[in-house]
Amino acid sequence: MKISICYNTVMENSKEVMTYLTKICDEFSIEYEVIDIESLRPVTDMVFVIGGDGTILKAARFYAEYNTPIFGVNLGRLGFLSQTSPDNLENSVRKIIDGDYKTERRMMLKAGKYTALNDFVIKGATTGRTSRFSLEINDKFVCEYLADGIIVSTPTGSTAYSMAAGGAILSPDIEAIAIVPICPHTFSARPIVVSSNDKIKIIPAKNSEYTVAADGQIVFNLENSLLVEKYERYANLSLLKENDFYSVLRNKLQWGISPAKM
Repeated sequence: MKISICYNTVMENSKEVMTYLTKICDEFSIEYEVIDIESLRPVTDMVFVIGGDGTILKAARFYAEYNTPIFGVNLGRLGFLSQTSPDNLENSVRKIIDGDYKTERRMMLKAGKYTALNDFVIKGATTGRTSRFSLEINDKFVCEYLADGIIVSTPTGSTAYSMAAGGAILSPDIEAIAIVPICPHTFSARPIVVSSNDKIKIIPAKNSEYTVAADGQIVFNLENSLLVEKYERYANLSLLKENDFYSVLRNKLQWGISPAKM
């Protein structure tokens, strides 16, 4: 196995963790190369990504084009997409060598030339004002929203902005698309979940300016309408076997845990 060690040069301690990982690789006789998140290239069997969820999302989008699995080392706050911490890094590398891990294919979305592992978020360009949107699914009118924005999310992204906006948590092994209005100005507006084969079209009101964010990282202007659909490629996330989806929800989001006794 040859791996790439990808680190985020602007994150605190990232270079130190990268150096520590190279020493672990030397101890285990693992061939490796070091790259930074701004200089990604497709040359190895697996990529260790050191950083927060944003760093992992960027790497996942890039390496989806080459079916290369990525393994996240968390330096951020939540680290929902990461699998290990610097303190447990040597043990994690040992498990990878022993084959004690799995790789999951995660559904992605596309909108024109842009792709997303988490979501596309459409908002009005004017801060502090609500916006009007029309929603079509498979070229059929569904409804109108008066809201701060709309999130179109994958199951992986259902635990990110979508969840914070009141959307359902979706298991990452299903293929579906969640459509979640952000702060809608009506009680009847509710999130909906549709088939991954459906084509989602968001049509903005005329004479208004809108922006779209892919994974919260790539921002572009919305001209006429936005067509969001399932991307033909998948992100490949390498996961330690003990880190099942529901244990991650409990440990990182404190989901389903009763309040402590007084």
